[in-house]
Amino acid sequence: MFDQLGDRLGAIFSRLTGRGKITEEQLNEAMREVRVALLEADVALPAARAFVVRVKERALGADVLESLTPQQTILRIVHDEMAALLGPADPARGRLHFSDAPPSVILLVGLQGSGKTTQAAKLALRLKEQGRRSLLVAADVYRPAAIAQLQMLGKQVGLPVFEAGTGDPAGIVTDGIAHAQRLGLSTVIVDTAGRLQIDDALMAELERIKSVSHPCEILFVADAMTGQEASAIAKAFHERLGITGVILTKLDGDARGGAALSIFDATGAPIKFVGVGERVSALEPFHPDRMASRILGMGDVMTLIEKTQSLYTQEQAKKLELKMARNAFTLDDFLEQLRQVRKIGSMGELLKMIPGLSAKLPRDFTVPEAEVSKVEAIICSMTRRERRDPGVLDGSRRKRIARGSGTQVSDVNRLVKQFDETRRMMKQLGGSRRVPAAFRGLPLK
Repeated sequence: MFDQLGDRLGAIFSRLTGRGKITEEQLNEAMREVRVALLEADVALPAARAFVVRVKERALGADVLESLTPQQTILRIVHDEMAALLGPADPARGRLHFSDAPPSVILLVGLQGSGKTTQAAKLALRLKEQGRRSLLVAADVYRPAAIAQLQMLGKQVGLPVFEAGTGDPAGIVTDGIAHAQRLGLSTVIVDTAGRLQIDDALMAELERIKSVSHPCEILFVADAMTGQEASAIAKAFHERLGITGVILTKLDGDARGGAALSIFDATGAPIKFVGVGERVSALEPFHPDRMASRILGMGDVMTLIEKTQSLYTQEQAKKLELKMARNAFTLDDFLEQLRQVRKIGSMGELLKMIPGLSAKLPRDFTVPEAEVSKVEAIICSMTRRERRDPGVLDGSRRKRIARGSGTQVSDVNRLVKQFDETRRMMKQLGGSRRVPAAFRGLPLK
């Protein structure tokens, strides 16, 4: 997502690079191109127009035309305004709010097919990891198998599900909240019925559910693939229900980004979470400033650090650092890190979060999963001694490993060479706890 927009903006700003100064005419031309790029990304026209006006006003006010580094000044302004377009400046508004008297009720609303049921389980799992146990309430009594799907997801995340068949949704929610109180659960997450389009009868049903449940949060679940239309739908829900936030799904897809760049402008409701995959763990908090940096090719080092730090405990990190410093890092350690890193997503996407590197990598850059799997197969075909001391790998051993892993001897040779180079580099650096060593020395394309 955002790749097309990022490419267009990158091309626009690259043409300003190297100019000692720029004229007002050149600034206006650049802003016209930015506006077109936003519209091509399916951003709503009012949001795109307001964005360009704000950038131009700030650029002229910051004396960009007299600056010796105008492209850097403009890029900083665009970054700030892009972040403002994506969400509020106050980080507290992007966080969930809970009731002082549990259980706190969270309603998920949205169109049919936006992924509300799946997001309910993802959100419940995320809260569980933070120490808040939730009750999932099946209030979608119309869609076939909706209740069964929520029950299956509840088992998957290890949390209870309340269902009462296909009765009155408002009554089901009332009974579900009472059940959560009996169980001593802190949160109730309600999966409501969707609709193919704005339907007055179903909206009235949501209003009844709101009146009986007194929710702390009403989260609108939006499919990023719907583009700027999502902002119009979100606005309609906001006018009837007063949504407090948004969960944007399918952010890992090839949507152009119009939904993310339009919803906050249309409703004032911040995007609080984004779905980044099919796994129940694939739900992340949304940070407007970090997303703006990624769109503009500046990387996202904070998210990278959070992802990598989540792989290890402090004790594990210290042991790994000690091994690196003593040059005792083995292929067993390499394999363990490789598997850990694969748990948090595509290595290509993680590498793009590194500032400086992200702007140089092509948008379609990937670390081929087939190559990563090949590395894993080669190491798994080695004996314990060979993993601990690759120096014993003579020609016959390398042939045996190649046969056992379904690869070529040249693949084995390349891995051993890259591992030796990685280990030497680690010894020189004295270890690093921020970026896992599994990033280094991999065969890239």
